Amino acid sequence: MDFRTDKLLHGGDYNPEQWLKRPDILEKDIDMLEESGCNVVSLGIFSWSTLEPEEGVFHFEWLQEIIDKLHKRGISTILATPSGARPKWMADKYPEVLRVDETRRRALFGFRHNHCYTSPVYREKVHIINKKLAQEVATHPGVILWHISNEYGGECHCPLCQKAFRNWLKEKYQTIENLNDKWCTTFWSHTYNSFDQIESPSKIGETQLHALNLDWKRFVTHQTADFIHHEIAALREGGSTLPTTANLMYYFGGLDYFKIAKEIDVVSWDTYPTWHKEAVIDTAYDNGMCHDLMRSLKGKPFFQMESCPASTNWQSVSKLKKPGMLFAQSMQAIAHGGEGALYFQIRQSRGASEKFHGAVIDHYGGNDTRVFKEVSRVGETLKEIRELAGTTVNSSVAMLYDWDSQWAMEDSQGPRNKGLHYLEAMLKFYRGFRKQGVNVDVIDMTCELDKYKVLALPMVYMFKEGFAKKVRAFVENGGTLITSYWSGIADDTDRCYLEGTPHGLMDVLGIRSTEIDGLYDWEENSFVPVAGNELGLDKTYTCKYLCDLVELQLRGARTLMTYGSDFYEGYSCLTVNEYGKGKAWYVAADADKEFYGDFLEKVLKDSGVSCGIKEEIPDALEITVRENENEKYYIYQNFGTEAVSIPVPEGEISWIYGNGSDKLKVYGLAVAKVIV
Repeated sequence: MDFRTDKLLHGGDYNPEQWLKRPDILEKDIDMLEESGCNVVSLGIFSWSTLEPEEGVFHFEWLQEIIDKLHKRGISTILATPSGARPKWMADKYPEVLRVDETRRRALFGFRHNHCYTSPVYREKVHIINKKLAQEVATHPGVILWHISNEYGGECHCPLCQKAFRNWLKEKYQTIENLNDKWCTTFWSHTYNSFDQIESPSKIGETQLHALNLDWKRFVTHQTADFIHHEIAALREGGSTLPTTANLMYYFGGLDYFKIAKEIDVVSWDTYPTWHKEAVIDTAYDNGMCHDLMRSLKGKPFFQMESCPASTNWQSVSKLKKPGMLFAQSMQAIAHGGEGALYFQIRQSRGASEKFHGAVIDHYGGNDTRVFKEVSRVGETLKEIRELAGTTVNSSVAMLYDWDSQWAMEDSQGPRNKGLHYLEAMLKFYRGFRKQGVNVDVIDMTCELDKYKVLALPMVYMFKEGFAKKVRAFVENGGTLITSYWSGIADDTDRCYLEGTPHGLMDVLGIRSTEIDGLYDWEENSFVPVAGNELGLDKTYTCKYLCDLVELQLRGARTLMTYGSDFYEGYSCLTVNEYGKGKAWYVAADADKEFYGDFLEKVLKDSGVSCGIKEEIPDALEITVRENENEKYYIYQNFGTEAVSIPVPEGEISWIYGNGSDKLKVYGLAVAKVIV
């Protein structure tokens, strides 16, 4: 089911249950929402104890009244299921709903996500309230979308979950002999005689069977996805056909979001970048890469469900956003294919954990604050660029990010047990592509490759069954492949491949990895260009952390750069090989971002991939392209420290926001429409 909107969404997480004794404040909130250009709020996320203060006693009237008042003012509602935090009466009467940690201790009532997704009691209580919300509240015309729970995460090790885990393993492996073989349990004499003997990983038990650790993480994703499915089934049983979303969180390590995304209709996520901690453009690339991941999870438009209008209360340093930063972050979500920019929260809580978390309306409560004025500016701008709603982001370049592979790589012991710098490596690839203004999809191993011209595999430690064959076909049919060190090392149960790596791609790349050197944090090596290399690379670059030693003899690859020092001075560290109609590049070490900027610029040109702009793009300017059948929209954002000139594409241009003849100011936005 698609979620479609003819406008760009603007609003945020609203908690009127905190203010039911202050009807004057609730009335003022609606006035201020309308004034700031907010057209949607999410309601009911943490309201279970207000909706059902006692078991079986429901109070929906306050929620219905709020939805009605908002709707009359043109403000829609994203209605939440309240499963993100259970009420006290439930924990007291049914202690099985509380989680058990890895040491097998059951938690006390408290916090938010402290509930067992396996518990039949918890599932029953969630089903009841979800169905009633669908029947009695979601029928209001002001409700446009379901917000399923809140920031799913965490795991439970209770007896119910242990049994479910064993059943999941039995379904996957069929026999205990097969599991023992796949898990390599003969190591340290860990062989199991039956599935009943298996326990989830624990620091007071087993942690050294890497396949067990990996399958436990997969099971946690499976059980969470199954719970989401259960939540949505209750809504459908209650008669609601509205589309669903769940707010995801950055590169959250606890769940495979590609699998979670299959359960919902539209992806949304909560973005809290640490602006001003480093160069703003660096943070922008990091945030942009995650926007592109969220868009790629379903290959559809997404939206920013939460962002902080001011400063958070939970980061180590809760820094204010400088003037213009709130606007820039909101517009970046739209630029990368988002259909909305929402905040947490609308009104600042008066007490408890989030009382100092930033909000559209602070404790002062006035409309003359700096933050409220910036929020209003976002609202005005989203109306001006409304025609972007429904347009898509199409990419010729894809980068692979796979949760299973990352879990396995970071759990394995060696070659660096502290600091693989995986996401940093991903970001250097991403930055190199985005500096050229090209759109990038962030995909996993299940995604189809046919629509892409360039595929990057940064540190893809695990090659699942059939993946190498898929990549071979991609290159053979004319695609450009860029693979890095520490790729194709293990299979999908974390067993090392035999007979050479990168598994299944040695002939495609024309190399074989022979050894890999883990460098101390203070060590460096260098990439030195080979004279007359085919890309014309002429600079020397620094590399750190991991250096792969590769063999080329009789394998076909050509060398463009070599290591500059240590016993492997002169060994190849950048190679290229023709395979079928395509090309395959191999980057053997963790080089600096300047290398990726220069190297990927030349590879894109060699591959015929361009954003359509011939002029040089300023370093701090981010360009993203959205399109429909007849137009392309070039979206420009300046994340630098001074105004920059706007390089424009060829064609018939009209400006729907900004002016291409003027320099784009710091944190500024410009949008150009080009007729296709």
